[in-house]
Amino acid sequence: MQRSTLLRGTAVTGAVAIALTLTSCAGSAAESAPAASSDMEIGSVDLSTDCPSTIVVQTDWNPEAEHGHLYEMIKDDYTIDANTKAVTGPLMSDGEYTGVNLEIRAGGPAIGFQTVSAQMYQDDAITLGYISTDEAIQLSSTTPTKAVFAPLDISPTMVMWDPETYPDVKTIDDVKAALTAKGGVWRYFDGSAYIEYLKSAGLADSAILDGSYDGTPSNFVAAGGKDMQQGFASAEPYVYQNEVSAWGKPVDFALIHDAGWQTYQSSVSVKSDSFDELSPCLSKLVPVLQKAGVAYYKDPSAANDLILKLVDEYATGWTYTQGVADYSVKTQVDLGLVGDGPDSTYGNFDDDRFADFFDKAGKVYTDLGTPPASGYTPADLYTNEFIDTSISF
Repeated sequence: MQRSTLLRGTAVTGAVAIALTLTSCAGSAAESAPAASSDMEIGSVDLSTDCPSTIVVQTDWNPEAEHGHLYEMIKDDYTIDANTKAVTGPLMSDGEYTGVNLEIRAGGPAIGFQTVSAQMYQDDAITLGYISTDEAIQLSSTTPTKAVFAPLDISPTMVMWDPETYPDVKTIDDVKAALTAKGGVWRYFDGSAYIEYLKSAGLADSAILDGSYDGTPSNFVAAGGKDMQQGFASAEPYVYQNEVSAWGKPVDFALIHDAGWQTYQSSVSVKSDSFDELSPCLSKLVPVLQKAGVAYYKDPSAANDLILKLVDEYATGWTYTQGVADYSVKTQVDLGLVGDGPDSTYGNFDDDRFADFFDKAGKVYTDLGTPPASGYTPADLYTNEFIDTSISF
């Protein structure tokens, strides 16, 4: 089966349509598997009295290792729907049934590349969604959400380059001068808010920026190393060296996080107007999410098997291999993209960091004409109240 190469990008802002050509597999059908059994014995965590009978999570992309904590909670007894790009099964914690089902929905091409916030407000069946802090700030006036769990401590979003062409580039501070000297460009998804921040910080300008990135490697390869490009540090370095035959060599990269744009990527969030109603559920569910994340990074094999199976069944054009999944898990841990952060707790938000980012992103979005909701403060956008501080890596 042939598929186009579609690489993971970062969320874009504003009314930006990302035109991507997808080649799908004909004849793919949903796999039949046993549905969750009401006869299953509920273990030490009982979500059935406080949570929806099926907890629906809308992710921000195709199944991938960055979502591993979710797939860790679904074991063998699941149903795949290749048409709606969703998998459903009993929600498990520490190997025990919690009394409810978990439905994980793919994002990106599966939802027409629209924001998760918009999808949540269109479909009341969605309980939780993956929403980055910058998206939550920008859309707080129209589709307000509140984050309750941070599966990633540091965003994988990065800029990458050819180390043979740019041997002296080590950080984003070096990029502007290097590209100017070579006449190259930094290719990114048009509308990416972090670019506006980098421009305001003097780390980039229009002379080196090209918003034509479409998620494919063709332009980067064609430039022969002269251009730089955005991507995910937990995917593209492996893909370009091992799976893009026209390139086939290492790339170096720098995280956007290290330049000061410290968003929480893919935070698990609820609609603001559902927060009070869901709070009793979240008080039990969030620690389950924390435990699942810790368990996944200790042994990701079963969840990654499911992720790879779903990628194949969904056939959206997304290419994801065992090699990428293995690289992603190791890189997330090695770079501290996932972990306890500055304290000893997995999954919480750092108050000072959130406040600093709120100020930076608020200025960027105000300049872009989409300021945060009037009177909003960081406390409107996240909470640590459901986090179990004893759960750590």
